[in-house]
Amino acid sequence: MRVRAVGGEALLLEVDDPPAWFTELSRRRDAGELVVVDIVPGARTVLLDGLADPAGVAEAVRGWRPAPSTDQDGPLIEIPVVFDGPDLDEVAQRWGTDPAGVADRLTQTAFRVAFCGFAPGFAYLTGLPASLAVPRRATPRTRVPAGSVGLADTYAGVYPTPSPGGWNLVGRTEMTLFDPASTPPALLTPGTRVRFVATAPAGRSTVDSMGDVASASGEEARCSPS
Repeated sequence: MRVRAVGGEALLLEVDDPPAWFTELSRRRDAGELVVVDIVPGARTVLLDGLADPAGVAEAVRGWRPAPSTDQDGPLIEIPVVFDGPDLDEVAQRWGTDPAGVADRLTQTAFRVAFCGFAPGFAYLTGLPASLAVPRRATPRTRVPAGSVGLADTYAGVYPTPSPGGWNLVGRTEMTLFDPASTPPALLTPGTRVRFVATAPAGRSTVDSMGDVASASGEEARCSPS
């Protein structure tokens, strides 16, 4: 672990398992052992902001040993997804499967919110292995619709609001992920478990929809040049 001061009231912890540290620090705050305003996890860090005694906390955290994070920690949110994104075929080719196979893999993966960033309510979901990492698009889109489900590197994510973006879009959801009038505004917060559930467009059954995806993939394969 490396502990760095950030301004006069914050510490940045560089750690191996940010989700585990987020859980441990939140537990200690709830128990009154840590006085801090915000605990903000990142890809490899955890920020403690609003500390009354940064020096004392910096000394204390070096002696704390959080339990490893598990897939069973945190509340579970299921997100219905129509898998018909414009980059679904390309992701399927990279994964050596068809679009239905991509949907199967994503719905069978136990995702977890590692951290939030990029835009209000945008959660970075971990759970995919390194072998399924996909690069961001070479040319980002100028506008990605809210609810778009995307992949980049080993992360999955759902765009909470319309915005530019360079992730590979594989599906969409109608679920509202960010509402300034709600408490908290973001539906997906660090530590939350996420499960994608395949669903069909309005007026179609899920079985029919996924059958069309698989059939379309097969038709493309037959029509493609050898």
